[in-house]
Amino acid sequence: MSEIPLLALLALFILFLYTYIIHPALLSPLSKLPKAHPTASFSPLWILWNRARASENAAIYASHNKHGSIVRLAPNEISVNCVEGGIRSVYSGGFEKHEWYPNLFGNYGVPNMFSTAPSPPHSARKRMLSNIYSKSHLQSSPHMHTISHTLLFSRFLPILSAASQSNRPVEVHELHFAVTMDFITAYIFGLGNASNFLQDLEERKRWLRLYQSRRTWRFVPQELPTVTALLAKLGLPKWIRAANQEIEAWCLNMCSNAARSLKTISEIPSTTSEVPNTPPIVYTQLHDSLARSPSPNQYPHNLLLASELLDHLAAGHETSGITLTYLLWELSHHPSLQQRLRTEFLSLSPPLTYPTQSSSLPSPRTLDFLPLLNSILLETLRLHAAIPGPQPRITPSPSTILGGYSNLPPNVRVSASAYSLHRNPVVFPEPEDWKPERWLDASEGEREEMSRWFWAFGSGGRMCVGSHFAVQEIKLIVAAIYTNFTTSIVDDTGIEQEDRYTAGPEGNQLVLKFERV
Repeated sequence: MSEIPLLALLALFILFLYTYIIHPALLSPLSKLPKAHPTASFSPLWILWNRARASENAAIYASHNKHGSIVRLAPNEISVNCVEGGIRSVYSGGFEKHEWYPNLFGNYGVPNMFSTAPSPPHSARKRMLSNIYSKSHLQSSPHMHTISHTLLFSRFLPILSAASQSNRPVEVHELHFAVTMDFITAYIFGLGNASNFLQDLEERKRWLRLYQSRRTWRFVPQELPTVTALLAKLGLPKWIRAANQEIEAWCLNMCSNAARSLKTISEIPSTTSEVPNTPPIVYTQLHDSLARSPSPNQYPHNLLLASELLDHLAAGHETSGITLTYLLWELSHHPSLQQRLRTEFLSLSPPLTYPTQSSSLPSPRTLDFLPLLNSILLETLRLHAAIPGPQPRITPSPSTILGGYSNLPPNVRVSASAYSLHRNPVVFPEPEDWKPERWLDASEGEREEMSRWFWAFGSGGRMCVGSHFAVQEIKLIVAAIYTNFTTSIVDDTGIEQEDRYTAGPEGNQLVLKFERV
């Protein structure tokens, strides 16, 4: 009788050995791929460990440097670092998003465009919003003009001018989050309903403290959704729950204010009023599009709106704020480059000199074509991508070809990352050096090749819908700063970029001195 349990245990052991060791390591189609770590073919612990200790981007980059354009990170996960047979196949070829996104980026328990995994609902939502975030719409929008003029000349530049006059250094990282939040919420909800983080210091610090308190709780919902669901049923962790509730209530309140303001706005108000009440552009577009949508939805209308708009303002303020911080940090090492940039800005009509009596701004189209500014921004986005981490997808059925390897099975997690793509030394010589001239002096062929590998906003149908908004906003803010001031470093302790999906300075600060020119 005792032989039967022993045989059963032996059979279970052999089955376990085959399923989790022999097949993935020796028989799976993935077994022919180079391994990032000796255990990668039968255990995810190596990549999970690097994610948990915030070293994933550097570890994957090192693996690609050692093994080539495709590596196996875990039994059912691979990374690609090439254009052909890599990002073009995965991100322009319609690979669906991994469950990682809904686990991490939903709000109110309601999906939004970014967190939605299947392509059809994502495409439907993107069609609702892509027009108002298009370059042509943003550049010609009188409302965007009013928002930009008000925020720059009534709120942002006065702060820098006062600091300059009193010889007081400025912690710019938090200030950048403030100005980018005020920009994106004004465009979404209207100026009269938007945040005013530039002037309301107490509210700014309160909100950023809530938002940033959640950063330490990324790994568990990202990689351990079952554990996350169990903890959520127990109301844990309490500080995350409390922070999410406050942030979500804050966004719902702005949605309610935007809805009320729609009943009172009849024309574009004058820029001379203290707080011009521009229309809630994104809110209105999404509200009306959802109302017209023939597809039934299981979620309340107000939460569908709020989930989408909270995602826009969260991503919109954080990524642009990080980019501004690293752009100013790099420029503060190069006084001569600041002078060349100012010369370029003085060619604008009208120039962004402060104070100003003009209600006009230079044409966004003119600003967009300034070669030195464009090269500086591209190089900052390359070396200091605000989202350097992997963007996971799943391989399609029945099989696929990636990185020169065929017959790769379906439902494998596959990703690429800006961190690795932007450090290809063949495309970007001396990749760890900040060199705007690589873009400025490049031949047409070199520029085209760098553009193929440039991935700060992703690529394909899921690339960042707000990329044109971010570029226009950042260029305008940088032009406003360096038309009027020079910058130098007072304290850049902890400026090293974090190794995370979204990555700001490790020290969460940068202190600069502003001097009038």
